[in-house]
Amino acid sequence: MSLKLLAPALAALAVLGACATATPYQAAIGSNKGYADQQIESNRWSVSFAGNSQTDRKTVETYLLYRAAELTMQQGFEHFKVVRRETDADSRVIASGFYDPFYSGFYPSYRFYGPHAHLHYSRYRHFSRHGFYDPFWGTPTNFREVVRYEATAEIIMGRGEKPEDAAEYFDAEDVLVNLSGTIVLPESL
Repeated sequence: MSLKLLAPALAALAVLGACATATPYQAAIGSNKGYADQQIESNRWSVSFAGNSQTDRKTVETYLLYRAAELTMQQGFEHFKVVRRETDADSRVIASGFYDPFYSGFYPSYRFYGPHAHLHYSRYRHFSRHGFYDPFWGTPTNFREVVRYEATAEIIMGRGEKPEDAAEYFDAEDVLVNLSGTIVLPESL
């Protein structure tokens, strides 16, 4: 392979590799991937973390807990209690690898030459580009399941000594220290 072709190929590979990584620990600004929080009362917050299809459930829940601890410290509190918590999984099956007996290469086959050739060609392009298929036009050859997790929690923050049911409370500083090794931050460009 010549050097003229190697550079664009490596650049394309780098772009594809960046798309295939898990959601890093980041704010969900401009997208729906990352953490978000909303103040409900002076010491009560709603916190969420949404990952992409490459982010597993454990990572999403860990990032949620880390964000709750980080937010607690930012608000001047020392501990927090998770009042309500849930993790939703958005699962869908995607078809790929379409086989079309009437289409070969980049041009319609000889059967479609004539006054209506463009109709058959555009019909094929519509289904392959958008991931839909028509059972009378071509069938997918591969299926894969894509799962995206989103965890949400409502937390109550506190200062000073933990209440009597201390086992239900998290020390924010301890959570930050213990989970900091598992947190992946976004790469700076």
